[in-house]
Amino acid sequence: MMGICFTSVFMKFSAMLATLQKFGLRHHELPTMLWNAEVLLRVLALDVHSTTDKRIPMIFYMTSAVVLVLYFYTYHLSTYWFIWRGGGDPLFVVLLLSLSISSSVGVVKLLYMYFNGAKLKKLVSEYLACDAAVAPESRMQRNVNATLRSVKKRAIIFWVIIIGNGVIYVGAPLFKSGKHFAEDKQILLGLEPMYESPNFELANVVLWASVFFIAYAPANVTGFIIIIVGYSEAQMLALSQELLYLWDDAQTHYKQIQPNSIDGSSTNYIFRESDASKRKKLRMVNCYVKNRLVSIIKSHATNINLINQVESMFKSALAIEFTLLSCGLIAALLGGLENTYIEVPFALVHVSMDCISGQKLIDASKAFEDAVYACQWELFDDSNRKLVLVMLQNAQKALRLSAGGLASLSYTSLKSVNKSIYSAYTALR
Repeated sequence: MMGICFTSVFMKFSAMLATLQKFGLRHHELPTMLWNAEVLLRVLALDVHSTTDKRIPMIFYMTSAVVLVLYFYTYHLSTYWFIWRGGGDPLFVVLLLSLSISSSVGVVKLLYMYFNGAKLKKLVSEYLACDAAVAPESRMQRNVNATLRSVKKRAIIFWVIIIGNGVIYVGAPLFKSGKHFAEDKQILLGLEPMYESPNFELANVVLWASVFFIAYAPANVTGFIIIIVGYSEAQMLALSQELLYLWDDAQTHYKQIQPNSIDGSSTNYIFRESDASKRKKLRMVNCYVKNRLVSIIKSHATNINLINQVESMFKSALAIEFTLLSCGLIAALLGGLENTYIEVPFALVHVSMDCISGQKLIDASKAFEDAVYACQWELFDDSNRKLVLVMLQNAQKALRLSAGGLASLSYTSLKSVNKSIYSAYTALR
């Protein structure tokens, strides 16, 4: 009997370990990555996968609502009540403002995802369909997965930094002697005096729940955006490789279906092969090229459509996020780096990661455009050259993400934002 129980426990532990391993870099296929995001977002009562059989447990709806209320109570209601009644030290008031403003980032994106739930599920389904259309074990799939590994690493690093930032923020007071909060001067509405029981214990619970929401929401929402944008990046890079190898693949394909054909790379090719044979070869090679070009054009159009949907859904949220983070960073700098050394990385990493994702997408789109030029189109027949021309016209419109449709997310935008923040800080200082 004991042996049976031990075996059952061991099997459950093994199954749990196998599930946890899916969150690691070894499992970087799109369905697995979206499953990772789905599991983490369900804690926030957000369903991003329309085909899931499991409904979100009611407890997640209740806890999400409670934590959201506690967050608004802590970092908005209590903050502005504290300022209105006269917060005392101006630097501490600025510090509280920076916390209040920067903490809203995750809420904005999360609310946009709640309000666009149906569109979000449709978007995820279309991304999965796009991935399912890639031939298994093909070079295209290998190249896509190779890029997705870097995308998942990017998402994991971002997640660890944001969650780690929250853990350090609420954990630091535990290593100080006596009773301390993350911000000792902070007062929550209705919990004065803060350092007497049970107010001290209640205040800590409220603060921990609020910080959990501040860190967990943007870590997973932005992580989800990194994944879906990163997949389009991976597709564009893989399609670029398909174009670069297109003519060589066509030659190889012809040799496979015509094993006795003469190698076209021979220096005596024109003398050794009849005109009829050459015309037949060119016809078959160009037929293969046409089929592949049509497939690549369809994949490219699909990715354009997917990124347009992402852009339509999140461009306003990104614009609000950039505005909030810029104001939060200015306030944090005014409060002094010695007082805001934990808050500043939180805001900077958000701005940087959005711009990195946008820049990677632009780079992948440019790589695809360059591949269209370099696909040896001059060897194609007139029909295929026209297809290449159509593809080139579409490729010249680079895929990009923007903040409110005003500024593209890129390294240039990141530099401009940082410059504007520093200029505003020095002027106010």
